[in-house]
Amino acid sequence: MIRPRIGSFLYSEAEIEVMKEDIRIFKEEGADGVVFGVLTTYGQINVETTRQLVNEALPLQVCFHRAFDMTQDPHAALQHLYSIPGITRVLTSGHGKVATSPSSLSVLSDLHEETTQHFYSLTRIQPHSRANSSTSISSSTSLPAHMTPIEPITILPGSGINPNTVQILLVILLRVGLKEVHLSAGRFVESEMQYRKRVGREDTDAIGMGMGEWKVWKTDEHAVRQMRGILDRAAAASPPNSAGLIGLPSQRE
Repeated sequence: MIRPRIGSFLYSEAEIEVMKEDIRIFKEEGADGVVFGVLTTYGQINVETTRQLVNEALPLQVCFHRAFDMTQDPHAALQHLYSIPGITRVLTSGHGKVATSPSSLSVLSDLHEETTQHFYSLTRIQPHSRANSSTSISSSTSLPAHMTPIEPITILPGSGINPNTVQILLVILLRVGLKEVHLSAGRFVESEMQYRKRVGREDTDAIGMGMGEWKVWKTDEHAVRQMRGILDRAAAASPPNSAGLIGLPSQRE
């Protein structure tokens, strides 16, 4: 995650330089990809700055994170991201609080279909000819050498996804090309602290040092295994030509 601070996704020039330096360090340490998001004051994708960060990151994979959900219009935001070669994923809740709400699922479905249509337009393949995997990129289409031309941007649903909620996501989105899901698979557990400072009669968040002074956020291994099983079964039940599902526990957003 390339993020110099908490708060909004409008960054100063100095903060952008910090982000570039962080990307360089991740590359040197052998990271497979980076995640970031940058917006304008008017809630649009900051195309120029995002392009600079992507260029810094190449040839790593690049995911534009949920800053996408803070834009004015998800469809316009996706079009802006199409104009930046090197974006491999977009992490989004479908412009809602959780990805599994009816309104979010509708947006996510539309976004999946848009990426598919954009893919077809790049490869000059009509939707009914999808099975013809040997069709090559048109000579008039120019893509950077690091990019795999047969892969469209992946829409990565995230927020509120867990073993209890993922089924509706699969029902709605598998048919439009869902390939991956994002989840933290985490929960707060009680700290082993024995001494707990009190202010008066209070013993919870006594001094206001953040969420749950006496709790620790941890990844739930059981939830990860449960989700892995659900996704594996869904992938096995999918048609042979559909993309396989990959579920990854990720940093809490």
